[in-house]
Amino acid sequence: MIIVTGGAGFIGSAIVWRLNQLGNDNIIIVDNLGTDEKWRNLVPLKFRDYIEKDDFLDLIANSKLGMRHGKNKVDAIIHMGACSSTTERDATFLIQNNFEYTKQLAIAADKLSARFIYASSAATYGDGTGGFDDNEKKIDRLRPLNMYGYSKQLFDKWASQNDMFGRIVGLKYFNVFGPNEYHKGDMRSMVLKGFEQIKSSGKIKLFKSYRKDYKNGEQVRDFLYVKDAVEMTLFFLENRDAGGLFNIGSGAANSWNGLASAIFKSLGKPKKIEYIEMPDAIKEKYQYHTCADISKLLEAGFVKPLTSLENAVSDYVKNYLMSEKRLGE
Repeated sequence: MIIVTGGAGFIGSAIVWRLNQLGNDNIIIVDNLGTDEKWRNLVPLKFRDYIEKDDFLDLIANSKLGMRHGKNKVDAIIHMGACSSTTERDATFLIQNNFEYTKQLAIAADKLSARFIYASSAATYGDGTGGFDDNEKKIDRLRPLNMYGYSKQLFDKWASQNDMFGRIVGLKYFNVFGPNEYHKGDMRSMVLKGFEQIKSSGKIKLFKSYRKDYKNGEQVRDFLYVKDAVEMTLFFLENRDAGGLFNIGSGAANSWNGLASAIFKSLGKPKKIEYIEMPDAIKEKYQYHTCADISKLLEAGFVKPLTSLENAVSDYVKNYLMSEKRLGE
C-alpha cells in the first residue's frame, strides 16, 4: 500500500495518475480539500481510501492506521502535502504545516519500515548565487528568500542532523507545470496563466527586468513538465538504495520569453508580449536565474528522456487546457 499526501494536489494527483497507469490502485490519498476545486483532480483516479490530513496524522500518531486498513502493509509514504505559496506570510502556519507535519510522517515511516519520499523545494536555494548543488553536506550554506523556502530548508536540515538521508529522499522541485494545477490560484504556472491571457486579450504579460544583465523577459527558469517530474519521483520508489536530496528539474534554463513563444506557437497565434512592472513586494526576492544541476539524479540511475519545453507546452495546451481536462480523463 502506498500513501500519497497532497494526493489531490498538483504533483500528488499526477503521481496517483501514473501509479494507476502502472496498475497500482492500492493507494491511500491524504489531503485537505478545503473549499477550492482540487477535489476534481481525484474524480478520474483509482485509490483505496481518502483521509483528511489532520485525521491521518492522528491515525499515524496513535498507531491506528492498521485498525482502518488491517494488515495491509504500508510500502511507502510519498509526502507531497504542504503549503506551497511562496508569498505566505504566516510563519507559524508554515512551520506547523511544512516542518512539524513532515517530521512526524518521517518518524512514522521509519517505524513502519516504509520508503519515505518527500517534497523539498528549489526555493531553498534563495537567489541562486550560491549555486544549485543538492549535496546534503552544503545545506547550511543556503539562504532561502521567503518563509516557504525556509520551512522546507528546516526539514532538510533536521533530516540531515538526524542521519535520515541514508534511507529517505527529499526532492527539490524546480518550476513544474502541467495538468491538474488549475486550483492553485496565483501559484499556477505561466503556461496556464499565459493561456488564459491570450484567450482574453491576445497577449501575455511578463515582468520587466530590473537588472542590466537581463533584458525584459530574459530572466530564466528551469521549467519541468509534471509528467517528467512524476517519472523522477517514482524512480525513487523503485530504487530504494538511493537516499538524500535530489534536484528535480530539466537541467536546462529557458527564458520567460521562450516559454511565452512556445505557448503562442501551440495556439497557432502571433507572439505579443507586454512587459509590466514587478510588484514591490517581490522585487527584492525575485530569482533571475534557476537551473537544476541534475547530475546526482543521473548518477543514481535515472535514464528516461525528458520532454522538450516546446513539446511539453504543446501537450499541456492542446490535450488539457483547450479541453479543460485533467489527468486520467
